[in-house]
Amino acid sequence: MGSVNVNRSVSDAFYRYKMPRICAKVEGKGNGIKTVIVNMSDVAKAIGRPATYPTKYFGCELGAQTQFDIKNERFIVNGSHDPGKLQDLLDGFIRKFVLCPECDNPETDLMVNAKKQTISQACKACGFHGLIEFNHKLNTFILKNPPNAPTGQASGSEGKRSKRSKKGSATTNGDTSNGGDGHADSEYPAEVIPKISREMSSEKAKNDEDDENWAVDVSEEAVRARLLDLTDGAKNMTLNDDLEKSEKQRMDLFYEYVKSKRDAQVIELPATQKEILSEAERLEIKSKSPLVLAELLFTASIASEVKRHRMLFLRFTHQDARAQRALLGGVEQVVALHKEVLLPKTAVILKLLYDADILEEAVLLDWADKVSRKYVSRELGTEMRKFAEPLIKWLREASEEEDNQDSEDEDEEDDLEIEYDDRAKTTPMKAQPPPPKPKLEDDDENDVDIDAI
Repeated sequence: MGSVNVNRSVSDAFYRYKMPRICAKVEGKGNGIKTVIVNMSDVAKAIGRPATYPTKYFGCELGAQTQFDIKNERFIVNGSHDPGKLQDLLDGFIRKFVLCPECDNPETDLMVNAKKQTISQACKACGFHGLIEFNHKLNTFILKNPPNAPTGQASGSEGKRSKRSKKGSATTNGDTSNGGDGHADSEYPAEVIPKISREMSSEKAKNDEDDENWAVDVSEEAVRARLLDLTDGAKNMTLNDDLEKSEKQRMDLFYEYVKSKRDAQVIELPATQKEILSEAERLEIKSKSPLVLAELLFTASIASEVKRHRMLFLRFTHQDARAQRALLGGVEQVVALHKEVLLPKTAVILKLLYDADILEEAVLLDWADKVSRKYVSRELGTEMRKFAEPLIKWLREASEEEDNQDSEDEDEEDDLEIEYDDRAKTTPMKAQPPPPKPKLEDDDENDVDIDAI
């Protein structure tokens, strides 16, 4: 089975934090098929989290139901899932709920404040301590099922109770010792002491009553009143059940939010636009939000409104084809509402959106090729594409010219030949004279003339 690094982005073979590789087994058939994560307890122990947390995280990411049998250590995700895919999902869980955001160390603990409905993270390595500010469906599960309390918590609570009881007994003993003749040692006159005692008793009773009424009012009216006092940033950090609602309900919430900003005439402010984007991301409907924005911000005067709200739409549609298709659906609905005025101007409207970089060429060409009745009737969709035909034809011709130019450039690069200049020839090296022969010693003096003998 082997082990892997807890932080798999670290490729160091000697990385000290290891965990077992996920081992999964598929059981059942048909609608009853399920995936049992055999070693989830060991994996959870290695990353320092309850085994129910990553299992529930898998269910949230895969859109599947989960089952826990902690006693028998069986952790199940409905459906058939590959171990490799579960391992990749575990990396996402570790990145969000295990690794320290400051030092990427997995030596962290989660702490839940049920009263404030917050989850904080503390790192034992670098000392970081801060709130988990992103919203995920698992957050609600963690709030309802906090991590197991440390073993010393019970004894600590008992110690506090014993201290309180000792303090109470000491107070009682003090009151008894001061009773009767004990008032003679007091700095107050004897006739004032009873009055002071009555005031202290009433004040103590009032404090005890306040201690008993410590609970927070959680009625709908009280919660709404507290939310009104929060800033917009704090509202985004507040955990609620919005993500548990259906997509249509979340779209309705976003509609009311944007409508309130539009009616307050602050929607063109950059800070407001950032808040609108954050709200869409919080509700997990960013790619479909342009449909709502078009409905609220576009009227029969759409030509001027595109220029006015360009920056807001760019925050949603930049390099997001799904958001651009949703915006086209919103434009179709606006044209349907003001058909007599806007239908003949379809090409002009789309050209404005294209020139403002809100819509891309590929998305427009794809929209022209497919007539959908998702937002308007098929007849109206066909009419819009007929009126938009001049723009579509222009885009296609420009695209073909660009392709041809690219092809010609490639051909020119392929036909490019390298010519050599004769002047670049190297000159021959000058011949070097042969090295001088070594001079031999003159031995004529030692020669003997044979004829003279």
